[in-house]
Amino acid sequence: MIIVVIPAYKPGEGLLQVTSGILEQTKYSVLVVDDGSGEAYVPVFEKLPGQVTVLRHDVNQGKGAALKTAYKYIAQHAEYTGIITADADGQHLVRDIICVGEALTAKPDTLILGSRKFVGKVPARSRFGNTLTRFIFRISAGAKVYDTQTGLRAFGSQWIREMLEIKGQRYEYEMNVLLYCARKKIAIREIPIQTVYEDNNSGSHFHPVRDSVKIYGVILKFVSSSIAAFAIDFLLVLLVRYLTRGLGESLSLLISVVGARTASSLCNYYMNRRFVFAQGTKTSIVKYYGVAVALLLLNYGILWVCNVALPIPLAAAKILAEVLLYPLSFILQRRFVFTGE
Repeated sequence: MIIVVIPAYKPGEGLLQVTSGILEQTKYSVLVVDDGSGEAYVPVFEKLPGQVTVLRHDVNQGKGAALKTAYKYIAQHAEYTGIITADADGQHLVRDIICVGEALTAKPDTLILGSRKFVGKVPARSRFGNTLTRFIFRISAGAKVYDTQTGLRAFGSQWIREMLEIKGQRYEYEMNVLLYCARKKIAIREIPIQTVYEDNNSGSHFHPVRDSVKIYGVILKFVSSSIAAFAIDFLLVLLVRYLTRGLGESLSLLISVVGARTASSLCNYYMNRRFVFAQGTKTSIVKYYGVAVALLLLNYGILWVCNVALPIPLAAAKILAEVLLYPLSFILQRRFVFTGE
């Protein structure tokens, strides 16, 4: 049996329409989580069909928290074999919810996404936001998902325990789910759905600054970690090069690059394991230094060409090398070092 989960915060008529449509056109159960909407919205929830199960948060906790509340409830009811999540603002048509449910029935071990194509009249912030998160997800996870922000998703109940353990209380939770599935090699399948925006998406409770920071948190933390490591590396390269200037240009440059990178990489590894990716195994440091050695050789090669062969001032050459190698460093660490395996 499939159950449709709808987290709702200060919902409008769209919630009533989608729940009624699901019950009329399918045999699915419906679970709505009132995420602290307040007394003013009690009449909306009271209008829901009697078959709808309603769970409540006393205060707003965020979409991720609302989904987890629903998952805890479902985990206690063994009759549910599949879960569909949908939004409360009318963006998801009943026929698309049915299509996602059928795809889940056919492939119960797959995360199914209702994927919007963003054609026609789409709010600029929605089009830009999805383009940005699509790009970030691609470089973060090494997997291609067109609609990373869709709330219409489906998965088998066997994944509930994992879904409860994934971090995130608000909109970042949905990105974290995608990252988790990519890391664990859980298949992701996208089903085309219609792009619907009611009143220019005014019913969305997405906070552009707060929620974007949370969604892009891994990238932002990696940037901070990299800046700190770069500062150490940059200063040490210049210092050691000055101290070893009598050894010849090539040898002095080699000692400077290796010495500086050894110190900065220790700092970078600790920060990435502890604060950025928040995971790693006993072998992660071995894999990290395998990646670090490869990047060091590339770094030295770029610096030699720029500073010795051309020559370009060492400080400028160092900045150029780091800019060129930064994306590669993130991708390699995300995919091969801090995988959680």
